[in-house]
Amino acid sequence: MRLLKNILYSVLSLQERFLKMRLARTIGVKNTSKRKRHFGKGCTLDLNTMAETEKNRLEDEITQILKNYNFEPEKILVYIKNQGTNVYRIKDAAKLLNPIGENEGLIYPSKGFRAIYLSLAVEQKLKFKTAEYFILSEGEINKYYFIYHFYNWYAYKHKIAGMDRNSQELLKKYLFTDSDTKELQLSEIFQLKDAITQDKASIEFVVKLCRNYEGVKQALDKMKNEGSANL
Repeated sequence: MRLLKNILYSVLSLQERFLKMRLARTIGVKNTSKRKRHFGKGCTLDLNTMAETEKNRLEDEITQILKNYNFEPEKILVYIKNQGTNVYRIKDAAKLLNPIGENEGLIYPSKGFRAIYLSLAVEQKLKFKTAEYFILSEGEINKYYFIYHFYNWYAYKHKIAGMDRNSQELLKKYLFTDSDTKELQLSEIFQLKDAITQDKASIEFVVKLCRNYEGVKQALDKMKNEGSANL
């Protein structure tokens, strides 16, 4: 598990540095300010503080839900379905989703060909527009992979910036291809920035849970094997 965390942090760091460098080149200047403030009618608004407060609130809510359902994916899937998202367990879901560049987990609302493909493959109905799906393969669910997508789903349902289809498509395009960010409009640059921020937040959330779970498990194992007095 430690190796997994190290890999996640390394990839995350590289992704963030790479995209920030390309975005800075696109804008033409480096943003060296660690805080952004908006002034109006004598008021000062610290946007970084607001974002951090929102992130903490979101994580607290997600953690509470996970605890309520004992971190069990099957029970949490029922919760997701009850919130209005169609949930599907499909044999070899990855093979079904790969042709349209999707991964298992949260699938954002779609239009056109993507919607036609998904609706026929998943619902056996022809639709030109689909709402979000939550799709996983049949069988045992990887808990940490699931939590990553649950975090994204919860953020999407709460309209957190960067969790919409357009922002996520930009993230895929500029992270995994050689596309030049100079093509981006200013509004798209901010969408991409928000998508990077949220992807980082969701990975860090999973890593933090992973670390906490390991700590609790080790403590319980020690109590079981050596007795609580030796902790």
